[in-house]
Amino acid sequence: MKHRPFGPVGIIDIGSNSVRFVAFGGSERVPSLLFNEKVMAGLGRGIAEDGLLDDEAMEHAVEALGRFRLLAKEMKLKKLHVVATAAVRDAANADDFVDRSRKVGIDPVVISGEEEARLSALGVISAIPAASGIAADLGGGSLELIPVEDGRAGQGVSLPLGILRVGDKPTARALARQIGEVLAGTELLDSARGRSLYLVGGSFRAFAQLDLHLSDNPLPIVHQHCFSRARVGELRDVIRATPLAGLRERTGLQSVRASSLPATGAILEALGRVLRPDRFTISAFGLREGILFDDLSAEVRGQDPLLAAALEVGERLGRFGDHGALLDRWIGPLFGDDTPTDARIRLAACLLADVAWNAHPDFRAEWAIDTGVHGNWVGIDGHGRALLGRALSSAFGGDGAYDDKIGGIVDARELEHADHWGRAIRLAQRISGGTASLLDRSTVRQQDGELILTLKGRDRALYSDAVAKRHRQLASALDLRAVLDLL
Repeated sequence: MKHRPFGPVGIIDIGSNSVRFVAFGGSERVPSLLFNEKVMAGLGRGIAEDGLLDDEAMEHAVEALGRFRLLAKEMKLKKLHVVATAAVRDAANADDFVDRSRKVGIDPVVISGEEEARLSALGVISAIPAASGIAADLGGGSLELIPVEDGRAGQGVSLPLGILRVGDKPTARALARQIGEVLAGTELLDSARGRSLYLVGGSFRAFAQLDLHLSDNPLPIVHQHCFSRARVGELRDVIRATPLAGLRERTGLQSVRASSLPATGAILEALGRVLRPDRFTISAFGLREGILFDDLSAEVRGQDPLLAAALEVGERLGRFGDHGALLDRWIGPLFGDDTPTDARIRLAACLLADVAWNAHPDFRAEWAIDTGVHGNWVGIDGHGRALLGRALSSAFGGDGAYDDKIGGIVDARELEHADHWGRAIRLAQRISGGTASLLDRSTVRQQDGELILTLKGRDRALYSDAVAKRHRQLASALDLRAVLDLL
């Protein structure tokens, strides 16, 4: 698996609440954010009242587009996508806005509700390839629902139930009735039953942030955070009982997001009543990432997003080029019982095995932990992050105690197993000096209670005191005896 630089590529997303410009770089499978700015223009404020885009909001939005055009030019973007969604799509004076936009050099593509649903679903699939259920994208002007299964998006619908349209105090009962009427007789009605509803959009993320804060989650990372339908009701009770200022203080949310929490909770409860999902799962990827994913070849789409990102970061920060896959093959014989899920996290750790080499020696383990636990990864949940952090900590000499809160996310035996991955990586990096060729000339295996490190006779000098020490440390952790085998 190789990553190919594809950027910089930009997207301007003209929504009902905000106008956002994002520039992406890095690898094409999991692009990195180079720049991200939004302007809360509020284009959709007047749509529910008179069907028109507010003139002041249009002026604000067009000013932002003029700035974004200049930024895009200086960034020398290879491609710039400009899309407009519900507010512009539904407004009677949309042509006026498009004309104003063209005068500052921006020609937006107004996409249909069905296309918006499809692209949002592709964003979910990009970040969570195994997604199975329904993707729900909540914006200011609309709510898109679309089935996702086996890496594909089904037939979606767009409902005029965005945050700006449902009012300040919608009832879950009324919203459920509206949603149920639209979905009656469609495959959507049963697509999430017993499975997951994947939530896209800033309002949904804000709701999840409240849950993370109230539950004192040691990893307050929204992507792939899950909560139950029952939890929605509990959080709605908190929202009702807490003034807006209190919600802002408790969550760190901006006013516009905190003020949307009551309506968001009602929409979630309504979706739970109608679609009966087993759980709600947050996706950090949505429409914009779906646009990029839509441009990829089938081969690149099929890449694992976690491993693709780890490869890109490992290559960029490593000393002597990428040999993470070789490193994983080298330590693999010691962990033949790993499940496919565990083996995937182990490979990610190997791909990242050189990320902290240039940090201060006393803080390499902390740097590595931060990379594994708090890295901008997708395709991984909190459980996986905890294991990845433990492995990288051990790989960089973090033999002390691991953060109890983070470690508490996983079973103690799993955490110890990840520590063994890290110790094996540490041995491999020491014996080879972080190079591929020397690692390729040695092997390690366990047999009859022994941890056997095999070298060719001409490479006997590689087995220094430092290598022997790490050999013994790994053997002790695995309850084995360290043995050197010379060919």
